[in-house]
Amino acid sequence: MQIEVILMDNVKKLGKSGQIVKVAPGYFRNYLSPKGLADTVTEAAKRRLKKLEEQRALKAAEEKKSALEVAKKLQDLSITVSAHTTDGKKLYGSVGATDIVAAIEANRGVQLKRSQLDLDDTLKEVGEYQASIDLGHDVIVKFKVAILDEEAPQE
Repeated sequence: MQIEVILMDNVKKLGKSGQIVKVAPGYFRNYLSPKGLADTVTEAAKRRLKKLEEQRALKAAEEKKSALEVAKKLQDLSITVSAHTTDGKKLYGSVGATDIVAAIEANRGVQLKRSQLDLDDTLKEVGEYQASIDLGHDVIVKFKVAILDEEAPQE
């Protein structure tokens, strides 16, 4: 025997928020209901779901607005990182996401997480590379990373 429930949030391998699905009573009673992921199909639950979705939409709009503000600060971004090299071309180690995030913070004063940074390749040689920052809500900022030899004379 299964019961019909309305999902209040997305549940992996079960459905998306707002869907009405059939589940075993024990699954609903022991997992879905205590975590607030589902409720029995009633008019009150439908009203609660509608209110919850409105709140999520408002929060998503605020997050997108702040992501666009950060994107404005990062507009025309170009980062230069100096690193030790073995022969003027190959780096001793590599330039990683942590180094680039620190350079962006020093350059523009924007706090980012390493996970937001997307590098096309590992940066193990002197040169120019493309990178992007995913600020969420489909806001992506592309920029260039230039790696220079620390001991080469700077122009």
